Amino acid sequence: MKPKPKSGKVNRAWLHDHVNDPYVKLANKEGYRARAAYKLKEIDEALGLIRPGQVVVDLGSAPGAWSQYLRRRLSPGGAAAGELDGTIIALDILPMEPIEGVIFLQGDFREAEVLAQLEQALAGRLADVVVSDMAPNLSGIASADAARVSHLIELAIDFARHHMKPEGALVAKLFHGSGYAELTGLFKKNFRVVKPVKPKASRDRSAETFMVGIGLKPVDTN
Repeated sequence: MKPKPKSGKVNRAWLHDHVNDPYVKLANKEGYRARAAYKLKEIDEALGLIRPGQVVVDLGSAPGAWSQYLRRRLSPGGAAAGELDGTIIALDILPMEPIEGVIFLQGDFREAEVLAQLEQALAGRLADVVVSDMAPNLSGIASADAARVSHLIELAIDFARHHMKPEGALVAKLFHGSGYAELTGLFKKNFRVVKPVKPKASRDRSAETFMVGIGLKPVDTN
């Protein structure tokens, strides 16, 4: 997550950068709710993860830019509305404005009620792809922030273990810094193929990167 500007001077600088950001302009032009859509687009185009007919789960989906991109990828004509070939289930603890064809569940997927709604939406199927743009509210305290990021990554991997096909793919956001090596190791422990991706749409000064895990390894019982 990008830090909130603290002063008027910094606020003006941030606003200037934001307004002049080419991805912000492109998002406005193409009808995406946030520039984040282009991060997933770059990852998908590099690795060919999203295909019509799939079941895709979007964790931490609000405000909905990733779900919008997924919706267009699963549309036969790439349209933002109309026919949809596949299933998109979006989850977030925050509210999200509706997206045509996307099933949105508001709540924490660790809670029994929300998990039951998810399983109902999956209707006995497993996801082909799980994408997670989940990020904690960063405090600026490195050790605390690293622990929060690690917790969300562990949740995303655990979710994929229980709700994704063995040959499926998980895309998750993490941050360079304290704990990065351990999280990379966690991906390698759980997935056959692990690829870190830093999309061009991620701001240069941002520490965020995305880890893609493809193909679940068997559970290590040792």
